Amino acid sequence: MTDNDDWFERALRELEAEGESSGRNARRSDGNESTDEGEDTGGGEDTGGGEDTGGDEMDPGVTPGPEPMHGSDDVDDFGFADFGKPGESTGDPFGGAASGDAPGGFEPDLTEAELDSDVERIQLGIDGLDSMILGGIPQRSLISVIGSAGTGKTTFALQFLEHGFKDGERAIYLTLEESREAILSTAEDKGWPFREYVEDDRLAVVSMDPIEMANSLSSISSDLSRLVADFGADRLVLDSVSLLEMMYDHPSKRRSQVFEFTRSLKEVGVTTLLTSEASEESPYTSRYGIVEYLTDAVFVLRYVRTSNFQETRMAVEIQKIRDANHSRETKPYEITNEGINVYQQANLF
Repeated sequence: MTDNDDWFERALRELEAEGESSGRNARRSDGNESTDEGEDTGGGEDTGGGEDTGGDEMDPGVTPGPEPMHGSDDVDDFGFADFGKPGESTGDPFGGAASGDAPGGFEPDLTEAELDSDVERIQLGIDGLDSMILGGIPQRSLISVIGSAGTGKTTFALQFLEHGFKDGERAIYLTLEESREAILSTAEDKGWPFREYVEDDRLAVVSMDPIEMANSLSSISSDLSRLVADFGADRLVLDSVSLLEMMYDHPSKRRSQVFEFTRSLKEVGVTTLLTSEASEESPYTSRYGIVEYLTDAVFVLRYVRTSNFQETRMAVEIQKIRDANHSRETKPYEITNEGINVYQQANLF
């Protein structure tokens, strides 16, 4: 581990210790405080009416999730045209339209001039998917990637960082699920030299316990901007926000804490990507239905079965990107030994 990496992880651990201390002090001073530590996570969050923070802006607990682009009743009728290579037109062997007049689902008369030229934009670094976003993602956006197990959320996040490293950027990867070693090994398997980035002080990979992070969330949120600025990061990943959400039993507490945390991420001033498990009820919404309302861009990764149930493939769609025009189509993708490839010219039928 490098000095910079040691420093960043040590700073976060100090914040956790401060959060635990403040939580214990709060419990001593309030005789009515519950002894259940699960209810005390985020020590001292009640000051200033934290329970109601952002309540007027959104209430994911009662707001229905976004409607899918294709009715869920038709999912099993979907199939794929021949994939071909990313970015190449393959035609449609099943007789469907081959997205010729309006590539990627864009309006034919859409031009770069229609975009706000003052907004700096970046690429995700995912073949095919970047082509579905006219002009790129606005810089300093808060991005969420929603998907069930095995759909490639972590690969998406690592590929997002790898693209930044190619442009000379620095990044921080906060993992609540995998160990630091597992993240570095996964990147190596894809041919991305993350260990070298760590040695060159361009990457900090920090593995945190979700319970500890929840207990220290107030402290981490307030100081995260300073820590990221001191490290000089351009991109940040939190994998996964669902584990953090699970630490709160009460819906209103979960909502207020996640709202405050995502707001602090926006104030950091870097492009941030959150991964989230999909809901058990719908592949189009996050587990608790919160992050998609708080983030600027939402990508959904899901499984699609052919009509005869003999094959399961994967498809991606862009639910929203603020301040950016993008395709509304659902496109197939594969996870290869080089990362995620989205087949923009292939169609579902």
